[in-house]
Amino acid sequence: MSIIEKSSDIVIIGGSTGGCAAALAAAKAGCKVIMTEETKWIGGQLTNQAVPPDEHQWIEQFGCTRSYRHFRNGVRNYYRSNFPLTEQARKASIFNPGNANVSRVSHEPRVALAVIRDMLAPYIHSGKLIIMTETKVRSAEVNGDDVEAIEVENLPTNQRYILTAPYFLDATDMGDVLPLAGVEYVTGAESQKDTGEPHALAGEADPMDMQAITHCFAIDYVEGEDFTIEKPKDYSFWRNYQAPFWPNKQLNWTGVSPITLNPVTYGLFEDGEKFSLWKYRRLIDRSNFEEGLYEGDISLINWPQNDYWLGSIIDVSEEEKQKHLDYAKQLSLSLLYWLQTEAPRPDGKQGYPGLRLRPDVVGTEDGLAMFPYIRESRRIKAEFTVTENHIGTEARGGAGAEVFKDSVGIGSYRIDLHPSTGLRTFIDISSLPFQIPLGSLIPIRVNNLLPASKNLGVTHITNGCYRLHPVEWNIGEASGYLAAYCLQNRVQPRQVRNEEQLLKDFQNLLVQEGIELKWPSVHPV
Repeated sequence: MSIIEKSSDIVIIGGSTGGCAAALAAAKAGCKVIMTEETKWIGGQLTNQAVPPDEHQWIEQFGCTRSYRHFRNGVRNYYRSNFPLTEQARKASIFNPGNANVSRVSHEPRVALAVIRDMLAPYIHSGKLIIMTETKVRSAEVNGDDVEAIEVENLPTNQRYILTAPYFLDATDMGDVLPLAGVEYVTGAESQKDTGEPHALAGEADPMDMQAITHCFAIDYVEGEDFTIEKPKDYSFWRNYQAPFWPNKQLNWTGVSPITLNPVTYGLFEDGEKFSLWKYRRLIDRSNFEEGLYEGDISLINWPQNDYWLGSIIDVSEEEKQKHLDYAKQLSLSLLYWLQTEAPRPDGKQGYPGLRLRPDVVGTEDGLAMFPYIRESRRIKAEFTVTENHIGTEARGGAGAEVFKDSVGIGSYRIDLHPSTGLRTFIDISSLPFQIPLGSLIPIRVNNLLPASKNLGVTHITNGCYRLHPVEWNIGEASGYLAAYCLQNRVQPRQVRNEEQLLKDFQNLLVQEGIELKWPSVHPV
């Protein structure tokens, strides 16, 4: 089979949340764009990983880009336009389809997919944007400090393509292009002597110590029915597994408070004062819709009980990677089976057989999301790296977050690290509303490759707050505009950062396109 060559102004490898934002920005700026995606669905954590948005408390008023707000409004309008809502839900000023605890616009991944496709539609139809799904990166051709071409493969057909462009963006969730292109990068947990961060490792750095992944799935509940799945092959292992930092077996209602690290007992549904895991990431609250449309609520299972930390899937052999991906799937299926058959109930019974796996919600045959939820990526060695000392509340000692003159966006979230493959427990600490410095998007050496997802210049610690949906969107959007700006003005990204007039012009462009570069002077902290 011959290799097909395709050229464009900008090639984006990875249709993640950030990748889609980058494609939207670059195409809107007038560039021709090719974007590849390994799965069937573009959208990353919003779609193929099935995770509804994690956002800060001011998101309805400020603190995100105009296009991300367009996405959020698009989700609400999709339900308003296509679904029979109750009168109360239709009139709600802040309509939340799932009424989840963790999100004000919790929704189904296929709705996110529909809205993102609609946002990209003008550029797809006009020919400015070509999207190649089920296409995986295989290799890169590099000449000195420049990437010249990237080879990808369509997985169903094994057809190979050579993609060429003046600029390449790595928008994969794990920074897959970086090792192939020889881009300097960091993985895992840095040491305190490397970064000076209070919560970095006290000893030596551990490149293989990364946050847990989670293979999410969606379920609903129909009382009186029995949807018990076949007993997973690894159920006996997961039924008895207990991590050294966990107060009980992992398949249990007792977990760990991420902030205090004290034991906490959860409940599935409303159960007195216990935290309801069902409502935690609920995608559909059926009370928002006319009677009879949904048999039950739909909830996304992304809980501490199915966090997988027994090995990394980054910078290991394909065999090792697949082994851990399979184990992560088995953990999630084992959690479901435990919920259906053994989970203690408030009424003294065991199991909820009416819990039903919903493959249609996530678009797969096995009912698990197309891709695991990836919390931590390879991270470029950047011209500037954001550390805890720039944004951590404790580390700043009462001062605000570091102000970056080269800001290309803003974000806010706690520094939220899940248990890691080094068998370390949660790190969940307060951070200040922060900026995204342009220097964190520029590799120390390579000229024409930019990060557009979680792979920017942050540390293991600060990744914990730069990884969330609106921030990743902003990162991708800024990188998309940066590549377009450089192409059209015949300059390089590091020139834009380091030459005052270029930086000012580029930041003015971002502001015109609805990207907030700083937080309001007065806002709650």
